[in-house]
Amino acid sequence: MPTLQSRGRGRGRRLVNEINVVPYIDVMLVLLVIFMVTAPMLPPAAIDLPSAGRGQQKAEPYIEARLGKDGRIALITMNAGESLRAEAGTRDFIAQARRLGAGAAGAGLPVVVAADKERPYGEVVGLLDALQRANIRAALMVKPAP
Repeated sequence: MPTLQSRGRGRGRRLVNEINVVPYIDVMLVLLVIFMVTAPMLPPAAIDLPSAGRGQQKAEPYIEARLGKDGRIALITMNAGESLRAEAGTRDFIAQARRLGAGAAGAGLPVVVAADKERPYGEVVGLLDALQRANIRAALMVKPAP
């Protein structure tokens, strides 16, 4: 709110439209000092994190295609009751995947591609491209480094 202030001896009062922030700065500095002094004295709080339980939903079955160091591809069915394995080269990879149950999008098992870190990434992209051209659902598996 503006205040009236007189300037000098004569004439009258003049309207001052300024806020005096000095008291606010003083209060903030006092609060800062209080927090800086009391914070190290507080005991460290233990945080109770919630734990995630196992879900009721069963994991979806899929085919894992592991591209090894030697360039061979091991196909393994996962979460599908009986685990089936097949070895394939890059040429017969799609045929082996179809034999294990991979099919058209929505009809068969999806294929998840996992590769050895020594393999060039272009080969992994080639496998994903071949799966896409064959109309098979595909994904890339990522595992964190140990």
